[in-house]
Order: sequence, then C-alpha cells, then structure tokens
Amino acid sequence: MPLRKFVESANFAIEGILHAAKTERHLRYHLYSAVLILLLSLILGVSRLEFVAIAISAIVVLSVEMLNTAIELIVDILFKDYDKKAKIIKDISAGAVLTAAIGSAVIGYTIFLPYLKNAFEHGLIIAHHSGEDIAVISLVVVLILVIITKSFFGRGTPLRGGLPSGHAAVAFSVWVAITFFTRSFMPSSLIFILAVLISQSRVSVGAHRPWEVVLGAFIGAAVTFFIFQLFLYH
Repeated sequence: MPLRKFVESANFAIEGILHAAKTERHLRYHLYSAVLILLLSLILGVSRLEFVAIAISAIVVLSVEMLNTAIELIVDILFKDYDKKAKIIKDISAGAVLTAAIGSAVIGYTIFLPYLKNAFEHGLIIAHHSGEDIAVISLVVVLILVIITKSFFGRGTPLRGGLPSGHAAVAFSVWVAITFFTRSFMPSSLIFILAVLISQSRVSVGAHRPWEVVLGAFIGAAVTFFIFQLFLYH
C-alpha cells in the first residue's frame, strides 16, 4: 500500500475514533479510565502478564464501545421511525458493551485486589520500572490525551490540524524519553532539534497554528517527564 494511501486510511480510522470520543460520553469515560488504569498499574507494579491482561481488557472495551456507536448510527439511518426491531438491535449492542465492561471490571478486580490490600496494610510504595516500559506507557497516555483534547475542541482532522498537534506531542514525548534513556547531552540535543523541526513543519504546511504546536509539544514533554520522573529506577 502506498504511503499516501496508508496515511489517508489511518486518518479516516483516527477520525472515527475522534468522532466517537466527541459524540459518545461513555467512550470518553472509558478513555479516562484507560489512562487511570495504566498509571495505577505502574504505581502498584503489576507483573508483565497481568499488565497484558489489563491492556487487552481496556482495548476490548474501547473497541466494543466504538462498534456499538457504529451500529447505533446504522440503525438510525435504516429506521427513520420507531421500530421494535431497531430497539432490540440497539439493546443487544449496548448489552455487548456492558458485558465487556463487567468482564474487564472482574479482571481488574482480580489483578488489583492483592496489590491494593498490600498497599493498605503496609503503605503505598510506588513501583519503579525500566525506561522501555515507561516510554511505551508515556506514549500511549500522550496519544490518549491528544485524542481527548482534539475531540473536545472538535477542529481539524486527526493527522492534520486541530488542537493540539499530535505530531508535536509525539515528537517531544520521544525527546524526553531519549533524554532519560541516554542521560547524554548530544543525543538529547539532536532529538530535540528533530522534534522542533517536525513541529515547525506542521506550521509551515499550514496544518497548525503555532500555539497548537506549542500546546502539543508541552503535553508530550510534560506528561512523559512526569511519568519518567515518578516511575523510573534511579
């Protein structure tokens, strides 16, 4: 697939995510929950296998919620007036979301309960992690925050325009991660220059205003710095 078509396809897919996040408050709640669960997993220091189970559960809930939104839109198009079958379709679709949410809650309860009991009995000790794990989690959190912010302001397309700049957010998130990884001035400086050039290019091509790029850079850098500072081994 040519790169241009791939980018267009990705843009359409992310546009769907943003539309669902903008129009469906339940999806926004699920996104908020995903961020909190990711951070809680880091704080409590769940095992890698447990984290995979939590991540899969969150992905399933978000995916089913978006499918539910798509089904509701299709039903509204096909049935202009009230129809009992249309109601049944929507109820079943909503039931799928509820089932996924309950299942994820049970998985989360099973995994988190021993850690929470230990924290309650012996005090909360924030777990520390490798830079690789933190870099991935930071990038995911940054992307979720970009989606939530773009859906709130509702301007531009996911990969072009809108507030904030996702390109700048990702670029500066990578810069902070590389800085923590290397602890070296030269690699950090080179990645910083690259991040600035990527951000500046978004303004040059007319995709963003300068302040949209600055906000994206701030979100990416600040969130990644905070997560690294809190969870990285020292």
